[in-house]
Amino acid sequence: MLVGKAIAGSRDKWFVASKCGIYRENGEFVFNANPDKAKAECYKTLERLGIDCLDLYYLHRQDGVTPVEDTVKAFKELIAEGKIKAYGLSEHTAEQIRRAHAVHPCTAVQLEWSLFARDMEAEVIPTCRELGIGIVAYSPLGRGFLTGEVKSRDDLAADDWRRSNYPPMSEENFPHNLKLVERVKDVAQKRGCTAGQVALAWVHAQGEDVFPIPGTKRIKYAE
Repeated sequence: MLVGKAIAGSRDKWFVASKCGIYRENGEFVFNANPDKAKAECYKTLERLGIDCLDLYYLHRQDGVTPVEDTVKAFKELIAEGKIKAYGLSEHTAEQIRRAHAVHPCTAVQLEWSLFARDMEAEVIPTCRELGIGIVAYSPLGRGFLTGEVKSRDDLAADDWRRSNYPPMSEENFPHNLKLVERVKDVAQKRGCTAGQVALAWVHAQGEDVFPIPGTKRIKYAE
């Protein structure tokens, strides 16, 4: 709703993307790729944003029950209705991407890609390029680790999600990865920029089809 207020009166200047497939129920995140649910959530999203059409609508995750083809058929219907212009996938396997693309061409695949996350380069990235699908790289800053601002696990709050759910920052991996961050900082110093800028530049340099989406809660980091 806040985004809707921000873009009111200037819709044509914005590329608007949203997602479906993950919801909070009883305080827990639940995956649900049901096609009817996907369509219903699209209508609700458009209502909240106060717009008629989404430029891009992602399936956030596969739920382990619903075939990806079924969800994409719903997306195809939304495209026919003029509710979305294109669809994307997020954290899908190469096989799932091919199956989805066979139902209707996929426009974008969102995945984690950074100096700390390289495993998708084996199959997913080549598949996207073979099929002409854009690559949207989330967490290109290694969830903040590659900025060099986190120098110790003590810098993380006790309830910080990264303490227990982000392997590079686990107690056993942190010391080794901190040494790698120092190497990034060395490169940054020689280039007269920040470690975060180096990390982002690396992702950008992977190709014209790669679109990094760094996030921040602070204006100074956005700048």
